[in-house]
Amino acid sequence: MPLDLRFKGVGAALITPFDEQNEIDYPGLKRLIDLVTEGGSDYLVVQGTTGESPTVTSQEKLDILAFTIKNNSKSLPIVYGIGGNDTRAVLDCIKKTDLTGVDAILSVCPYYNKPTQEGIFAHFTAIADASPIPVLLYNVPGRTVVNMKPDTIIKLAAHPNIIGIKDACGSLEQTMELAARAPEDFLLLSGDDNLVTTMASVGCHGVISVIANAFPKEFGELTWHALEGRFKEAAKLQLAFLEFDTLLYIESNPVGIKKCLEIKGVCSSDVRLPLLKASKELGEKLEKAMIREGFL
Repeated sequence: MPLDLRFKGVGAALITPFDEQNEIDYPGLKRLIDLVTEGGSDYLVVQGTTGESPTVTSQEKLDILAFTIKNNSKSLPIVYGIGGNDTRAVLDCIKKTDLTGVDAILSVCPYYNKPTQEGIFAHFTAIADASPIPVLLYNVPGRTVVNMKPDTIIKLAAHPNIIGIKDACGSLEQTMELAARAPEDFLLLSGDDNLVTTMASVGCHGVISVIANAFPKEFGELTWHALEGRFKEAAKLQLAFLEFDTLLYIESNPVGIKKCLEIKGVCSSDVRLPLLKASKELGEKLEKAMIREGFL
């Protein structure tokens, strides 16, 4: 089976805009979709963890998905987040969700209960068996505590319905091992914006990006420079985003990127508890960095 080129390049991991009443801000979401679409993102990722999925209700998730599909003016591929640490609940969600218009599921490694590698393999095998559309794995040990190891990922890559992985393990050694061992038709996607250039240099196919929410054009240029071997140009942009990547996570994700979007006039920086809006200090640092790098 050939590499699924729909998910090569930049997938914007869409935030969820909220209004002053902490309800979904659909006009803001429309502006966001338009921004990332017109900015050149290659596909949209709906209700990943950057979309504050832990504090968005099941019905809100479905409403956001439907709204995104309706307002997807360029008919970009759509990836929808369905994951969790209760395998039966994830399977039930897949069964009950109308996935018409969705091109793949993004499913996070089970968190908190710290399964073994065998448990992770069984969890994702069950999801892939149940899903009517392709599955992208998501490895983010900084949030889930457990790292999906290369042996487990390679075993899962043999499943015909598992087409790739968003890997945010932060380990270049693991990335290189995956690049060396993964089948040619298995997508290797960075989950770390600051490592895109380096990961592309060893064979990765793109990124599911937080930064692309606010800076889709610039981050798309960075990613495609790297994917097409123009590493000098990619490195220049990568270094321009270096401070951003640090600032965005100081007060947790998506607090920082929402502040950037507020500065740009796309939507408010409101988040749902237990997260808090960006501090004044963080907002000032982000705005200064945006001005200095010419992103504002």
